[in-house]
Amino acid sequence: MNYQLLSNSKLFKGMSEEEIKTMLSCLGAVTKKYKKGEDIYRVGESIQLFGMVIEGGVNIESDDLWGNKSILSHIEPGFIFGETYASIPGEALLVNAVATENTKILFLNAYRVLETCPNTCGHHEKLIKNLLQISAHKNLMLSRRILHTSSKSIRGRLLAYFSDQAKISGSYKFTIPFNRQQLADYLNVDRSAMSNELSKMKNDGIIEIDKNTFTLKEQLQV
Repeated sequence: MNYQLLSNSKLFKGMSEEEIKTMLSCLGAVTKKYKKGEDIYRVGESIQLFGMVIEGGVNIESDDLWGNKSILSHIEPGFIFGETYASIPGEALLVNAVATENTKILFLNAYRVLETCPNTCGHHEKLIKNLLQISAHKNLMLSRRILHTSSKSIRGRLLAYFSDQAKISGSYKFTIPFNRQQLADYLNVDRSAMSNELSKMKNDGIIEIDKNTFTLKEQLQV
C-alpha cells in the first residue's frame, strides 16, 4: 500500500502511518485493479463502498437515453468518489464511474466511517471531519462546472474553463486532465465544433496549444 499517497490525501489528512493502517483495517479496506475504459460503478447500482484512486484516474460520467455523454468530474490519485451514494443505503447511482487508464482503487466501507467504533478513537473523528470537508469541496466543484458551462457559446465555455485552470495552476500555461472528446463531454459541446473553435482561438492569438497543454495570452482580445 502506498502510505505516502494516503497520508497526503485529504481523507487521511493529519494521520500517521500507524493510524492509517488502523483505519484501513477498521473500514474493511480492499483494493481492485481496472483496465482503461472499464466500469467501476454503473447507473442504477447501489453501493456500500466508496473508492479512492491509488493509481490511474476515474471519470464520473452521465449518459442520456440517446447515448450523449457528459463528464462531470475527473478523479486523480489520492482523491475519493462514490462516498455520497455509499453513505445512503439503497440509493441508486445516477452516474457512471469509468477508469480513464489502467487504474487501482482502494475501496472503503462508508457505514464503518459513519458508525464510529466503541472506542471513538481520535483518528476516526479526524476521518469524519475530513470526509465532511471533502463533501463541501465537491459541492464547490459542482458549482464551478455550472459556471464553466453557463455560456451559450463554445468559446465562452472554453475560456471559462481555461481561465479557471490558469488560476488553479497559478500560471497562464497549464495541462488539463482531459483529451479532446472528454473536454467536449465536460463542457457539453460537440467535439468537432469545439475543435474548430480551438483552432479559431489559436489563429486569433488567444491561446497556444500543445496536446493537453494550453497557454493563455496575458492580454486577451475576445
